[in-house]
Amino acid sequence: MRVALAVTGGIAAYKAIEVLRGLQRAGCEVRVAMTRHACEFVAPLTFRALSGSYVVVDDYAPNNPDPIAHITFSQTIDLFIVAPATANTLAKFANGVADDFVTSTYLACTAPVLVAPAMNTTMLEHPATQRNLAKLRADGVHILAPDAGEMACGTIGPGRLSDPEKIVAAALGVLSHTAGKTDLIGEHILITAGATREPIDPVRFLSNRSSGKMGVALAKAARERGAEVTLVAGVTSVDPPSDVRLIKATTAAEMHRAVIENASSSTIFIAAAAVADYAPARMAEQKIKKANSSMQLELERTPDILGDIASTRRNGQLIVGFAAETENLIEHATQKLQKKGLDAIVANDVSNRDSGFDAENNAVAILFREDLETVQLPLMSKTETAHRILDEIVKLRRNEKSRQATSK
Repeated sequence: MRVALAVTGGIAAYKAIEVLRGLQRAGCEVRVAMTRHACEFVAPLTFRALSGSYVVVDDYAPNNPDPIAHITFSQTIDLFIVAPATANTLAKFANGVADDFVTSTYLACTAPVLVAPAMNTTMLEHPATQRNLAKLRADGVHILAPDAGEMACGTIGPGRLSDPEKIVAAALGVLSHTAGKTDLIGEHILITAGATREPIDPVRFLSNRSSGKMGVALAKAARERGAEVTLVAGVTSVDPPSDVRLIKATTAAEMHRAVIENASSSTIFIAAAAVADYAPARMAEQKIKKANSSMQLELERTPDILGDIASTRRNGQLIVGFAAETENLIEHATQKLQKKGLDAIVANDVSNRDSGFDAENNAVAILFREDLETVQLPLMSKTETAHRILDEIVKLRRNEKSRQATSK
């Protein structure tokens, strides 16, 4: 695997040496880039001696052997790591600033990106830094949270660069899921994402707090692994990937129609959308005026998208649902799994602030119709969660093929 390691100007820059060595021990070919301020902490010669390659600081430098290094450097790698990643670098990444080699490389990069932030606790917790981290997560950047402890400035708290071993392990994890993985080639995956809106009148609607981040992450991950992807998206707070077929659907009825029309051509259906269970029986033609102290709203059930697809599935089609619960997670998810006849269901506790609606991370349990052990995934980014869910779907497909081969 070919890895680019970018070192930015923080006191933790010296730890990047151990990151480099750890990656090399894992069999990775590593090239190094540095910001000018990083050179004040560690000399480029150190990384050149260890990597055996020219260390790029300024692609306009007279001794730089590649005049367009930010392009060739970024587009010939399997992973781009930034460790340490300073608050300044994160801000530039999040806002598309490209005023040095490292930031230009980030914008030109077509490989997965992993950043390991390191800074003073107050800087880390500042709303601006948190906004930038949220932007990067939404852009699909893998972020390894810093450790807590005593830092060079004497502050005690979160902000220390993660241990080099953790950074290497995270890098290898990203590589195992994305670099060259083509285990979904030949699959056509139909995915629903986001919330539906059920109109009450021209200005009001019933909906829920789903952001669509998990469904969009699944669509992006499936496409990266070779699948043909159709995404039926309700209301989402994130943009869908540009290389999937997108169908917009605002109401549950619209989403039901879109799914039914595309189900027959799909080999896998993943229902990640938060579809309203009820909708107003009638939509008022004009805005309802405030008149009485109370108002009655008659509701009716919306179409059961997941149940309808599961009951009419064709041979070999895998059906995976989601269960967003606030109590008795496993019990309720198991009931839904069995009632609808799904192959698997992904259950998550949406009352948890760290992994609920609109969170950047998720912690889920994956249950199966077959007598398979429940897979419990700890808190991780939704991008990583998406790949882990797809890993289990790939296993289900392999098990199915194995049974078919045995029965012949």
